[in-house]
Amino acid sequence: MAQSRPVAGILWMLVTGLLFVGMTAVVKHVGSDVPAAQSAFLRFALGLPFAVPMLWPLWRTGLGRNEAGLFAARGVVHTVGVICWFFAMTRIPLAEVTAMNYLNPIYVTLGASLFLGERFEARRLVAVGAALVGALVILRPGLRAVEAGHFAMLVTALFFAGGYLIAKRLSGQVSAGVVVGMLSVTVTLGLLPFALWVWVPVGWAEIGWFFLAAVLATLAHYTMTLAFASAPVSATQPATFLQLVWSVLLGAAAFGEPVDGWVILGGAIIMAAVSFITWREAVARRVGLVTEP
Repeated sequence: MAQSRPVAGILWMLVTGLLFVGMTAVVKHVGSDVPAAQSAFLRFALGLPFAVPMLWPLWRTGLGRNEAGLFAARGVVHTVGVICWFFAMTRIPLAEVTAMNYLNPIYVTLGASLFLGERFEARRLVAVGAALVGALVILRPGLRAVEAGHFAMLVTALFFAGGYLIAKRLSGQVSAGVVVGMLSVTVTLGLLPFALWVWVPVGWAEIGWFFLAAVLATLAHYTMTLAFASAPVSATQPATFLQLVWSVLLGAAAFGEPVDGWVILGGAIIMAAVSFITWREAVARRVGLVTEP
């Protein structure tokens, strides 16, 4: 039962965070020797063997015009987000990438109100404002140089949020496996022309690293699904903050990145905002104040 095993849900989410951070570290290890678009393409292309079996229900029932349009739109926005994410990975510290990625749920909250008809409650406004403060703490414009990688992460969070909103629409029409599988297919196709444009020769070592990244990402999505199936999101969401802790430790140990207290503080503010809105939405739904659009 989804809400009967909170400890299991939190443990699965902890494993999910470790896997995602490991995947991020693998991409960073390959570095800027491989262009961002090519790196992203290799990661998704090598992950296709895990995704294709998920499409079996789609092969049996076919794809309607509305679903096809939504899948294509999600592929486009996710392709842009993935390229920016891979670019940011090689330009700014691991901890900053992780911290700024916490903006995704905030963008989703805004988008749900603007495009899905959800009411924009005061509690959501408070959470959005707090998250923006956290982002400013991380970036500190005027106090330090804001690099291209930071702008790339802002774009990444925005486009990933768009992809999540489209996935929410699709979730009521097709199975979760089809949504995940089609994402891999459409993003791989979307990345292909960009990858060919900047293609550089890669060896078997790089191929191996990108395959490892694909495996870690696939396992992370699977364990995240197990976490959501074991406990409500309000219980598992705070555990994702440990991703920032692991990113700081791994960045310092493996890549010699200095520990920036401002990044930790900003990430904590954003994560607190995300946890607050998740908890408040859960409470509101429990008492019947919020309905799904």
